[in-house]
Amino acid sequence: MYNKNAWKKYTKCEEKMNELFAFCDEYKDFISFGKTERLCVNEAIQKAQALGFKDLKEFDKIKAGDKVYATNKGKNFACFIIGKKAVEEGLRVLGAHIDSPRLDVKQNPLYEKQGFALLDTHYYGGIKKYQWVTIPLAIHGVVVKKNSEVLNISIGEDEKDPVLGISDLLIHLSQDQLKKDAATVILGEDLDLTIASIPLDGQEKDAVKQNVLKLIKEKYDFEEEDFLSAELEVVPAGKARDYGLDRSMVAGYGHDDRVCAFTSLKALLDTKEAEYTACCVLVDKEEIGSVGATGAHSVWFENVIAEIIDKVGTYSDLKLRKALENTKMLSSDVSAGFDPLYAQVNDPKNSAYLGNGITFNKYTGSRGKSGCNDAMPEYIAEIRNVLDNEEINYQTAELGRVDQGGGGTIAYILGNYNMNVIDAGIPVLNMHAPMEIVSKVDIYEAYLAYKAFITKL
Repeated sequence: MYNKNAWKKYTKCEEKMNELFAFCDEYKDFISFGKTERLCVNEAIQKAQALGFKDLKEFDKIKAGDKVYATNKGKNFACFIIGKKAVEEGLRVLGAHIDSPRLDVKQNPLYEKQGFALLDTHYYGGIKKYQWVTIPLAIHGVVVKKNSEVLNISIGEDEKDPVLGISDLLIHLSQDQLKKDAATVILGEDLDLTIASIPLDGQEKDAVKQNVLKLIKEKYDFEEEDFLSAELEVVPAGKARDYGLDRSMVAGYGHDDRVCAFTSLKALLDTKEAEYTACCVLVDKEEIGSVGATGAHSVWFENVIAEIIDKVGTYSDLKLRKALENTKMLSSDVSAGFDPLYAQVNDPKNSAYLGNGITFNKYTGSRGKSGCNDAMPEYIAEIRNVLDNEEINYQTAELGRVDQGGGGTIAYILGNYNMNVIDAGIPVLNMHAPMEIVSKVDIYEAYLAYKAFITKL
């Protein structure tokens, strides 16, 4: 009962090692450009279309072997390979979320104070607020004008772009600040973005703010009131990078959960045919409870399955219910990697270790398993059998010591349909920080595990 280091399979074979590193290079591009849910969906659509997948709306009828995809409000994506078996016999689903902790620009954000123009923000998801100061930040999102014109905004990623940031108090004057606990040393209302300091010539009041409004009108063609219908996300600037002298890891923003989203998507797209209808679904809002029209609690995914049943044959509510109940799913979400610098928060026997392959969490939740899915042992045995036959490295873990804390995923939401679901993802260091760390071999082993799941189970 010990976990085996997955690297040992690759260090003896240069060809396999090259495949692994090439796969991770593609992943680095994915998270470097997919800094928001909308951008991830755009990337997914491009990859799917390049491999012959077509929008579900284009089909009047669907048959086995067809490759289809569907989107929802620019923030959800699902792609399917229609299987040989009837849809009501169940699907094989890989589900991940594509939202990550960040800062959101408020609807009335722009103000001037003491010669600086700033943007007011509201943090999204669970963050340590002190980690977001004094680092280069970028803005991505959309501004929608009253005439419904959508303006795509990206500031801070191109090396010719300026970056933005949030200031912190200098050490020389921080005696009082350093007496505060980590939760309050930086307050949420103090996470305001410094964006400019040059005043507009000829203006006396709020001259720096007026200069900013002039700049955004000239460059992006929107007015201050258009912030009311804008969705602008503040994220760490810069590309994902190799981490470690041996380049064995990837440092980047948004591994939680885009590392599972990418590997799940690739596993589906690289599958040629399926016995059971195979699906990869990417959802939003997991970091704030999976709520709303684009979260996993939405009926959108259920509606897409219903439409597929209708276009394959004859729809009935019973067929839909049977399809969902007979489905087997991997809730593809990251796990807390064991960090030797903070070993005290983990049970070493039941922890996820970087380099040991994909991690299965029978249950997540917190303390007394509150809010967890708790997968059936019969289902776990099926998965073990497939992965062992395919010689794929995997491990099992809990999210820290009992009573230490915990967390949740989308697993329990899909479990409400009476389908078999288990959490299966990649261990991460620095989870929810602006820079997270994952192992390249775990990325590749997860991809292989996801592909085996949808083709062998």
